[in-house]
Amino acid sequence: MGMAASIYYTADMVRALPDDGNRYETVHGELLVTPAPRADHQDAVLECAARLRDYLRSYPVGKVFISPADISWGIDVLVQPDVFVVAIEEARTFDWKQMKTLLLSIEVLSPSTRRYDRFTKRRAYQEFGVPWYWMLDIGQRAVEVWTPEASLPTIERERVVWQPQGAAEPLMISLADILPPV
Repeated sequence: MGMAASIYYTADMVRALPDDGNRYETVHGELLVTPAPRADHQDAVLECAARLRDYLRSYPVGKVFISPADISWGIDVLVQPDVFVVAIEEARTFDWKQMKTLLLSIEVLSPSTRRYDRFTKRRAYQEFGVPWYWMLDIGQRAVEVWTPEASLPTIERERVVWQPQGAAEPLMISLADILPPV
């Protein structure tokens, strides 16, 4: 029995895949396929997005979005961060193709996305200069904080702090407020 030929996926090829309940992404041609998230995952996504939305109303340097989305930095890169903040000028276009400057990207880890989020997508976010990348681990009740130059993450177990350029005050989020109860 022969092996199937490997396909190098482009963003356009991913956009053409069927709407079958899975999330499809590509990073440098690698197809990433994940099933619909669990309820605790979606709860954490909404809690993060709500806090970011409230903060950005006071400090309008960007706009928060949640997946599904089409963030693409090249013909072979298309990602759908769980929660992300786009620079305000690009966000005002409401056109995914114009949104390239992410000020913050958050992935909520789950068994089906852990490898992609921790390695493949993290490297892409670093490569494309996303200044803050948070990996929220519900099971470990922690957040890994990555920056473009980091070799290792900072692990936060109590709270995360974010102060984008142009904001006078930082946003402080207690993990107890965004993680589902134990």
